Amino acid sequence: MTEDTLSRVFAALADPTRRDMVARLTEGDATVSRLAEPYRMSLQAVYKHLRVLEGAGLVSRPPGPQPRPVRLEIEALDLMDTWIERHRARVERRYRRLDAVLAEMKEDDDEVDDRGGGHRGRPGAADNPHNA
Repeated sequence: MTEDTLSRVFAALADPTRRDMVARLTEGDATVSRLAEPYRMSLQAVYKHLRVLEGAGLVSRPPGPQPRPVRLEIEALDLMDTWIERHRARVERRYRRLDAVLAEMKEDDDEVDDRGGGHRGRPGAADNPHNA
């Protein structure tokens, strides 16, 4: 699958009705009329949503007479998962580097505090009991 396919998958899932259809299909195949049950829309509108999902490679319907089951295609979900995990790994590496820098800065601050030079208030503020 190409980057163009990934764009179609994300575009198809931008619609909450189509996301719901995909979520429901994770439970198993369903006929179009079964998929249409919870929605307050015409069967024609449901077919339109299914055509978008089919065009993105998220669902398929085998050829043959009606009723035909709508089947979720795992390859499209795998493509999304691969893309998401690649970017998640990059972000996690960035946060680990940031955590290391912050930990090093904290150690440096703790060393300065241990040497008695860590007070950052006004001069003499730590010695004045009225400022506590």
